[in-house]
Amino acid sequence: MAQHKSAVKRNKQSQKRKEQNKSQMSHLKTLVKKVRSAKTKEEAEPILKKTTALLDKYAAKGLIHKNNASNKKRTLRTYTNSLQASGKKAE
Repeated sequence: MAQHKSAVKRNKQSQKRKEQNKSQMSHLKTLVKKVRSAKTKEEAEPILKKTTALLDKYAAKGLIHKNNASNKKRTLRTYTNSLQASGKKAE
């Protein structure tokens, strides 16, 4: 256990950041799953827009690496573009 005031404070800050990061990553994963589960392109587009903005925001903050964000955006965009308006996946 921490003995000095500064170490106690650092532990509190670390714990708070850990909880915030966990919550933010959970929210991001949920949005990615919503894009993946969309049946039509029209349904996926607005969710993709929110997800892309969130990926950029988290990459700027350093929560995820900028290349990781870029790769996720690319794969989600490719998936969304493969959806057809009728709800069937293009082959």
